[in-house]
Amino acid sequence: MYLGKYQPGPKNSLTDIPGVLAHTQEIKSFEKCPEGSINTGVTTILPRRSFFNKACFAGIFRFNGSGEMTGSHWIDETGLLHSPIIITSSFSVGAAYEGIYRFCIREYAAEDGSCDWFMLPVVAETFDGFLNDIGKLSIRPEHIVHGMESVTDAPVPEGNTGGGCGMLCHGFKGGTGSSSRLVKGQDAGGQEKTFTVAALVQANYGKIGDLRISGVPVGRLLAKKIAADATNGDPNSYTIKSAVDAVERYKDIKDGSIIIIIATDAPLHPTQLQRLAKRATVGLARVGGVGHNPSGDIFLAFSTGVEVPVQSVGANHRDVDPWTPSVMATEMIDDNTINSLFEACADAVEESIYNVLCMAETTIGYKGQVAEGMPLDKLAEIMQKYA
Repeated sequence: MYLGKYQPGPKNSLTDIPGVLAHTQEIKSFEKCPEGSINTGVTTILPRRSFFNKACFAGIFRFNGSGEMTGSHWIDETGLLHSPIIITSSFSVGAAYEGIYRFCIREYAAEDGSCDWFMLPVVAETFDGFLNDIGKLSIRPEHIVHGMESVTDAPVPEGNTGGGCGMLCHGFKGGTGSSSRLVKGQDAGGQEKTFTVAALVQANYGKIGDLRISGVPVGRLLAKKIAADATNGDPNSYTIKSAVDAVERYKDIKDGSIIIIIATDAPLHPTQLQRLAKRATVGLARVGGVGHNPSGDIFLAFSTGVEVPVQSVGANHRDVDPWTPSVMATEMIDDNTINSLFEACADAVEESIYNVLCMAETTIGYKGQVAEGMPLDKLAEIMQKYA
């Protein structure tokens, strides 16, 4: 059984899109604090191995802008993505930016060391300062280089992983989640073809009372159940006490943020990809995200269905004449037939957030602060009763 009407891909992950590669790494330390003062990480996505020379069409949607995604102006300007996508901690954007350049300089600089090319790195962030001593600036450029060297097409690890290592979601431990959907369509010749739409989220947003799963007001019901168990249960129970504390602590705290990356092999042009990115909002809203004022909700969609040559004009070489307009043949989905891709996007985002909540584990972090994992036993009781 699966959520929605579109079947997940074989990995149910972002890497179901052919050519898309990913890697997650966590940076943790127990040197300054026995409970763990450093809980942060990096998620690396390559839209394709040859990202540097073969761009993807891409589009961005800003649901709420209290956050950062570098390179977004260039994507808006050209509709092209020819950079890795790095998702990390708020204070690590600079190190990630430098790390992408370090990798590309190593791989693509000329023999004399000159860099006769243009690329703007894409780095997105959410704030992990509750569980992580963010002022330590623990992410360094070498972590980014390692991630770019280590990407694979394996399913993306979920929960307390990658850039989501120290994140929170709806009052519980947040993190990284991913999902995919298969959509039956037709190619340009009218032959049956299956397209894939996939999502990856770094979820660090939301209040417990807003949490819904499949329409069930799980957050409010969980809060009542946790409080009841604390009243009737063992008052010395660490899990119950900390869970109740978490409910109170996050009841009035501000939203964090969520970064959502959508990938597809359907040949969508940049305007269609902007529209696809907007549909991530539908999946987010189903779970309880409303885009509060301090929340950074930024969504990027890209398509591997078309390869667009870049780096073709430099100071010392020209593969094309920049003053002679030239036609490049491409394919695109008929707008009149795009609805199923929109629906699949919303479903993949919704499930990705569920995967975050169900896979993330209780974490004790900076200053001994605790983020409880979702109590799956209590969640199961609620879903059996109401779903």
